[in-house]
Amino acid sequence: MLWFISALGTAVCFGVNNTLFKWGALQHLSKVCIQLFFYWISFFILLLVTLIKGSFEFHILPILTGALIGILNANGNIQMSKAFEKGPASITSTIIAMNTVIVVIATSLLFPQSIPLTNWIGIVIIILAACIIQYQPNKTAHIEYKLWILSCCLALLSIGTVGIIMKFSTYQHFSMGEMLVSMYGGGAVYLSLLARKEFKKLTAHKIEIKIGILVGILSTIGYSCYLFALKEGPSSVVYPIISLNCIVVLIGSLVIFKERLKKYQLIGIILTLCGIVLTKI
Repeated sequence: MLWFISALGTAVCFGVNNTLFKWGALQHLSKVCIQLFFYWISFFILLLVTLIKGSFEFHILPILTGALIGILNANGNIQMSKAFEKGPASITSTIIAMNTVIVVIATSLLFPQSIPLTNWIGIVIIILAACIIQYQPNKTAHIEYKLWILSCCLALLSIGTVGIIMKFSTYQHFSMGEMLVSMYGGGAVYLSLLARKEFKKLTAHKIEIKIGILVGILSTIGYSCYLFALKEGPSSVVYPIISLNCIVVLIGSLVIFKERLKKYQLIGIILTLCGIVLTKI
């Protein structure tokens, strides 16, 4: 039961963060700076916690694996922010949430697990709901379609690969604390290299710092729940549940960005709830 709640918690945290990325894109805030600040905040929070608990150990493979996850996740978030600049949040988050298909197929092949039929039906319904919950851009609206779909696909691949590697880390029984610290540390160093020109005008990014702190706290909670859910629950169920972060973005799109809800989106939400129930039976 706890892994299920953790997976839902991850979906909420990721959904709120993605909504903040969309808001930042509309405000023309620096994508790299927001990522940079939130990675460093998360890194120091987790490093402090692990040092206080005395649970941090130095093992080269977990640290390299965590750093790779951090770099891929940072790239995925940057591409997602670029996609948010060029398209509506609802359809963008839905397309990126389809990374669960890649992850479920890959992990079922690499890490075989016995999944009940009701769970598989729930998974299929969740994926179907992710396809349905879309907002079709107004044909008269100016959207750089090719760049938008490219950013969506790059984000999908990066975040999907993160899910596969995270399952590998739990399969190898890597320390959760060690993985998270190295993930945020590796991502922070990578983003520091990308944002080195921004350091000269650091005081000009006060809003990015505030957003970065908030995103960092939510991301730390989200990824801690993510690893716990993967460790305790079946990955083929955990990943589709986490992909429901697109529902949070959809709600944010309606309330904050005033995107209009279509009838088939409402059907998609209902199907999503049914899918969640079936994955828990």
